[in-house]
Amino acid sequence: MQNLEHLMIFVRIAEMHSFSRAAESLGIQKGRASSVVRQLEEELGARLLHRTTRSVQLTDDGRRFHQRARDLLSDFDDMRTMFAGDNSTLRGRLRVDLPTELARTTLVPALPDFMAACPELELELSSTDRQVDLVEEGFDCVLRIGPVGDENLIARPVGRLRMVNAASPAYLARHGTPLSLDDLQKQGHRTVHYSRTLGAKPYGWEYPVGDGDAYPTLPLPGALQVNSVQAYEAAGLAGLGLIQAAYTGVHRHLESGALVEILPDLRPEPLDVNLVVAHRRNLSRRLRAFMAWIEEVLAPYLD
Repeated sequence: MQNLEHLMIFVRIAEMHSFSRAAESLGIQKGRASSVVRQLEEELGARLLHRTTRSVQLTDDGRRFHQRARDLLSDFDDMRTMFAGDNSTLRGRLRVDLPTELARTTLVPALPDFMAACPELELELSSTDRQVDLVEEGFDCVLRIGPVGDENLIARPVGRLRMVNAASPAYLARHGTPLSLDDLQKQGHRTVHYSRTLGAKPYGWEYPVGDGDAYPTLPLPGALQVNSVQAYEAAGLAGLGLIQAAYTGVHRHLESGALVEILPDLRPEPLDVNLVVAHRRNLSRRLRAFMAWIEEVLAPYLD
């Protein structure tokens, strides 16, 4: 138990980048925190932390040790609750990564109820659109839209995220409301182009053909190209062109009338949504509860 306490102190120092703040959060003296790290380094024969007057940073050895220490502490916490009933209080820390727009529009607004039901759960939430490294960055779980990206990871399918075609009322007043693919070209419609890399070839206007093959795209002109989902939706709201967006991000604008859905029978292909973990071993109760909550929140937006 003493060794586990030492690991907990080290992990807190590493994550707060400060001996004094870590010691204060744990209710111990700063000198004790320093002594614990020195003892660990002597036992391991490796330097774990770079210490400066301004901050504390992990060494390469320290990063590897930090990840193993986190795993060990998490496993021990799971052992303490392995015989607890499903209604017992969830405790411990979860580190998860969510897509930026999905976090902003859908998941974070729903978090208060989950956190109120699990007041002793500590949640570390990363929100980014890059593919994080679960192992190197210490994530318990990530939510990914589209390809998982690594065949060594374990993906749990959540469903397929509904996509819609939309435009602002002002844009439709200028160009007309298209009722078919032919109208998109005959009426001179323009689209807002999206690509992750500015200057790259735009994706085009996607539509189904009903034969099970990949959805083809229709080239449409556009005066604006953006590389973020937020800017893409904002451009649609501003009347700069037609957009094809996830229902999670635009449903409130459709309900308010700020956007209008067009061509509902020709929606883009839904996007695969997966909860991804790094290994197949038994998942902790807190992680299983969080994953189930995500599935519940996203259910209304999935096809």
